[in-house]
Amino acid sequence: MNRFAEIRDWRYSRREAFARLGSGFGGMVLGAMLNNSQRAVQAASAVSHGLLTRSPHHEPKARAVIQLFMHGGPSQVDLLDPKPELSRFSGQAPPAEVADDENRTTYLLGSPFKFSKHGESGLEFSEVLPGIASHADDIAVVRSMFSEHRNHEQAIWMANTGLTVSGRPNIGAWVGYGLGTENQNLPAYVALPDPAGMPVDGVRNWSSGWLPPVYQGTAFRSEGMAVLHLQPKLARATEIDSGRLALLRQLNARHQQSRPEELELDARIASFELAARMQLTATDALDLAQETAQTQKLYGLDQDKTRSYGKRCLMARRLVERGVRFVQIFMAGQPWDTHANNTAGTRSCCEQTDLPIAGLLTDLKQRGLLDSTLVQWGGEFGRTPGAEQRGDNKLTGVEGRDHHPYGFSIWLAGGGIRGGQAYGATDDFGYRAITNRTQTADLHATILHLLGLDHETLTFAHNSRDERLTDVYKARVIKELLAAPNL
Repeated sequence: MNRFAEIRDWRYSRREAFARLGSGFGGMVLGAMLNNSQRAVQAASAVSHGLLTRSPHHEPKARAVIQLFMHGGPSQVDLLDPKPELSRFSGQAPPAEVADDENRTTYLLGSPFKFSKHGESGLEFSEVLPGIASHADDIAVVRSMFSEHRNHEQAIWMANTGLTVSGRPNIGAWVGYGLGTENQNLPAYVALPDPAGMPVDGVRNWSSGWLPPVYQGTAFRSEGMAVLHLQPKLARATEIDSGRLALLRQLNARHQQSRPEELELDARIASFELAARMQLTATDALDLAQETAQTQKLYGLDQDKTRSYGKRCLMARRLVERGVRFVQIFMAGQPWDTHANNTAGTRSCCEQTDLPIAGLLTDLKQRGLLDSTLVQWGGEFGRTPGAEQRGDNKLTGVEGRDHHPYGFSIWLAGGGIRGGQAYGATDDFGYRAITNRTQTADLHATILHLLGLDHETLTFAHNSRDERLTDVYKARVIKELLAAPNL
């Protein structure tokens, strides 16, 4: 009885019940409205995330980027940043201010390569970059880059996505998101991996991260069929293909309407539709046989050492020529990671890439494309100015160089860049950036600026914050690098 009496104490009249529950109805209604609002936003978002051409924030100087990513970290003191003092004290113990923080540097190691001045500007390059050096007056070398991590993966994430954490969008995905594509029959963003193998960190090098998947880079092959499964094994009549595509569009649209929040579904449908349009355009764009023998020779396609990289450089030119916004060229693994025998490793990398890159710059310039195409060369970090001798290998002449994030070099050409200059500087030994120190965010802000995009305005709502490529950094556009600094 006591139990039922207790229950009776909690009974209310109908009027009392509605009075007590009234405030809860407001919350229920608000929750339903918010849920519907979120679905509406997601549906609108799904519709808006495509590759149609979008207007830039301001007048651009470049309409496309070719990024030559040098996995492993090229040695700045052997290629782009001559250091007479390093050569003078080669073999001696490093001073305290340049001592390696992991104690792997046994002694200072001068470069075995000679540097000389090139062009009217007198910009200095190493002897192992004769082709690139011939374009000295078109190139701006940034000698004061620094990064935040000395491990490959974290430094690659920093170089490509702006932070040393995985899962963020690559700069190419940001460009596709900001500008779309000029050619609806080709992707906005293309990656050209080495047929010999994937680069370190694999497909994450061209990932869209948490941006809608439609902005992820599309990998094209430089050997065999450039894009797999574009053509059916057995030829079909045009009427049959058209009918099949029309039916697929109807089925996709019905499936899509019932799942407005599924951005991956939108990306998958967009990818299949793009693949259908690419059947002719991509095949034509990547058919290097259309190029003259003279052009193929310019890129080194007639030599075993340079053929592979040369093909990808020539493909990159043909792609930007046809409206692709962002093209990345990669090498297998991380060939610039010269922990042992730095001299031989650096020379080998240059022998593979220098002639094709010079050919690319020459070809772009001859066709009037260099003014509108920004070319960027560089890796995730540099190499130590001291010798690294791992294990039992203590022989002179085969020393390596370790990872080095504190001061290294990259270069830019075309697309609104004022060539013939070296920007910033490291110390006398090439160890630490000391003048016009340049972080990755500054480089990213400058690339976006040349494409007509404001790095602070280009944002994407993710996890309750407006994300940017330059994220938490107070980045600045490096006006000194620009041909028209008041742009």
